[in-house]
Amino acid sequence: MEFFASVLRVLDWQMETPQSYGLYHILWLAGTFAAAVIFSLWHRKHPADRQRKVILWVSVAVILLEIYKQINYSFSYENGVVFDYQWYSFPLQFCSTPMFVGLLAGLTKKGKLHTAACAYLCTYTVFAGAAVMFYPGDVFIGTVGINIQTMVCHGSMLFLGIYLMATEYVQIGFKTVLKAVPVFAAFLVLAMIANEIAYFTGLLETESFNMFYISPHQPPHLPVYSLVQEHVAYPWCLIVYILGFTAAAYVMQLLALGVRTLLSKKAKQTV
Repeated sequence: MEFFASVLRVLDWQMETPQSYGLYHILWLAGTFAAAVIFSLWHRKHPADRQRKVILWVSVAVILLEIYKQINYSFSYENGVVFDYQWYSFPLQFCSTPMFVGLLAGLTKKGKLHTAACAYLCTYTVFAGAAVMFYPGDVFIGTVGINIQTMVCHGSMLFLGIYLMATEYVQIGFKTVLKAVPVFAAFLVLAMIANEIAYFTGLLETESFNMFYISPHQPPHLPVYSLVQEHVAYPWCLIVYILGFTAAAYVMQLLALGVRTLLSKKAKQTV
């Protein structure tokens, strides 16, 4: 037991909480874009199987770090090793979904399921990753491992989105958003079911549990959307959530299309 406590202490190594756009944050942000550009140029003319392997190993890395996070949040060691699961960290938040979708995409070959998973990684996922990477909010804490985990988790979402579109593994356009909608809808339904189970089982009496931050039984938390929840009745605010995220997913495709057009024009001018 003492050995386990020692391991927990190592996993709970402390640091000064990083600040938004401080050195720590900027290095991770710059590193994410640098990695996306380097891998995109490196794999642009490689066989498609190379991209699938990248998706797989990135997802495995994120899952391993998620397991670490669950251990770190669930165990305390100051008065002996004590287990107390923190239900607010249950891995069914929006930003937890890419590791499962990425694993699915990495383990399946070309087909409707694989295509839908990759489309999700280039639309809804890349928006959520970009939102956190550019506006970290309260994701940073005083634990080294957790700060690494959150940057790898959200950075990988941005990385994979850019990488899959830049290598043309996923085609840019509105059809890609349509292919991603069923994946988003499936996770949304799971989150709604989980939120209702938490409510009816009495879990909310002692724990915070708000998957996708859409529970009508918990205080608003998600930036911007929380303002909608405060003024718009449920389920209308849920409709706003769905339309808002879908519109944001489409904007990611428009931005990618704009960047590709700009680079194409510059390439022609150079020639």
